[in-house]
Amino acid sequence: IYESASLYYIAGFFLTVSVESLKIVAEHAVANNKTFCLNLSAPFIIDFFGDQVATALEYADYVFCNESEAAAYGKKHGLGDDLKEVALKIAASPKKNSAKPRTVIFTQGSESTLVACDGKVVEYAVESLAKEQLVDTNGAGDAFVGGFLASLLAEKEVGTCVEAGHWAARFIIQQSGCTLTKACEYKL
Repeated sequence: IYESASLYYIAGFFLTVSVESLKIVAEHAVANNKTFCLNLSAPFIIDFFGDQVATALEYADYVFCNESEAAAYGKKHGLGDDLKEVALKIAASPKKNSAKPRTVIFTQGSESTLVACDGKVVEYAVESLAKEQLVDTNGAGDAFVGGFLASLLAEKEVGTCVEAGHWAARFIIQQSGCTLTKACEYKL
């Protein structure tokens, strides 16, 4: 069934279970020039499952993480603490599918999202939200990735993908838990 997909997304938590399964899907993605995405998911994944992260990273066309995960990766691998530099170094790290560049996306809560690709970093501002509208930040990162990937599947440019990710994260943090209280109003 996995062969019919055009894009694959693996959360870092999966690295604690079955890297072998990940490699089967990732090898298929490389062999068929399909998009493979990885979310580093949590600092402890980077700290305690470093070999598994390294294996998965070689396949990743898109890498997602937040600022604390990015800082943990930079510290563990001696890349420094400048997140722009960390993003550039991850983007330039060895990759199985050389047909497409790696894009690294670092979300930073209400601060700008960093996107590194082809030796450049672009910052995308996050629209501010009134403090009284903020209800619960659980799920913000997952919502961002969902919005980003929906736009990517619709063949939108990276900036538009980030905008969709910001919209989805902004929506979810105004809810209690990861609930959808109404139909999505965002248009791809």
